Amino acid sequence: MLLVIAYSREARQTLRNVCRAHGDTVVRQAGRVALLAETEFGAFQALRLRAKHGVQIQVERTEPFNEFEAVREDVREAARAYEARDEPATPYTAFASGRDLPSEAEMRDREL
Repeated sequence: MLLVIAYSREARQTLRNVCRAHGDTVVRQAGRVALLAETEFGAFQALRLRAKHGVQIQVERTEPFNEFEAVREDVREAARAYEARDEPATPYTAFASGRDLPSEAEMRDREL
């Protein structure tokens, strides 16, 4: 997919117009961001926006996130356990203390 981000008011308006006019190309849109189908027509629309608004439009190519390939099992377990915690105000560092879960510092230092 193509991720299109609009940084100015004018660019956001043009992005909304493109999304309204070419809904079949839009995978998802929210405010200043849209995901366009990875087709030549989707690229054409993204490039039109960039030609019109220059650096006020950012275009990135994305790929679906597969958590089972990209993330270790203990990190996935930690996320599930943390979201199921009894006290919602407990920060992760305190929650993970004394448990067999990766530390926040450890996760920050590791690339996916």
